Amino acid sequence: MKDYFRDFLEDLKVSKNMAENTVAAYGRDILEFAKFLKEKADVKLTDASNTDIVSFLFKLKSSGKSAATVNRKTASIRAFYNYLVEQSCISENPTANIKSPKITRKEPEYLTIEEVNKLLSLPDDSIKGARDMAILELLYATGVRVSEIIEANLEDVNLRMGFFTCTGEFGKARIIPMGRPARAAVEAYIYDARPKLIDKGKAEDQALFLNYLGERITRQGLWKMLKEYAKQAGIKGKITPQTLRNSFAVHMIQNGADLKSLQELLGHEDISATQVYLSVTKNRIKDVYDRTHPRA
Repeated sequence: MKDYFRDFLEDLKVSKNMAENTVAAYGRDILEFAKFLKEKADVKLTDASNTDIVSFLFKLKSSGKSAATVNRKTASIRAFYNYLVEQSCISENPTANIKSPKITRKEPEYLTIEEVNKLLSLPDDSIKGARDMAILELLYATGVRVSEIIEANLEDVNLRMGFFTCTGEFGKARIIPMGRPARAAVEAYIYDARPKLIDKGKAEDQALFLNYLGERITRQGLWKMLKEYAKQAGIKGKITPQTLRNSFAVHMIQNGADLKSLQELLGHEDISATQVYLSVTKNRIKDVYDRTHPRA
């Protein structure tokens, strides 16, 4: 089974062209289920039944896991058993007829344009500041996911044309325009700051964003950096790279972007994931109406 497990993860990377972080998440979900099976009745993954999977999902819900988390783990397990069926390891997928719980989508948290401008004004002229400016500008200019930023390579940036290329969660490459400020910040980082961060003994030559060890910046490192700038900017509440992604989407819609184009820019497989940003605009319009109409 271990061979099937490794082969499955390799198939996700090669055939499905999934990002490494996504593949790792699939792996963690399946290993968690395997642990549950072993503790429950020493059942092997290949022998798991529909009832076993339902019990596992029920345990997740009972422990307070969100619907989104349960959905992700369900998708991971379903994909694994689909692979086993394809490989003729099992005859039927035990996840058949298991429905994912409905997700109540919360209104996305985002920054105002003023807050974004304040955040982007903070990085200084130091090496770190130049790198941080490039990251922040690129996050807001393109709306890419944090995984797409940390996994980006030099070849993904076309400074002459002003485009950033990334491969999303589902392996589909997309080309996203960079605005002039982002383009200038990334160019300054690549030619001035990045060479000074490179440690030839440790650096990944093609990694776009590096830390002080000359290694590819990590998700934790990026989150910490963003949190520090948010504190300096006096932005209250939790702020993450997703907040900048949300801000990109909301500000695009507020300025007239159509939903289909935004879906392509964000790399959403399902347009319903993009439609959540419409609620923000609708609420904003209602607020304006309530404040300004004499008979509101």
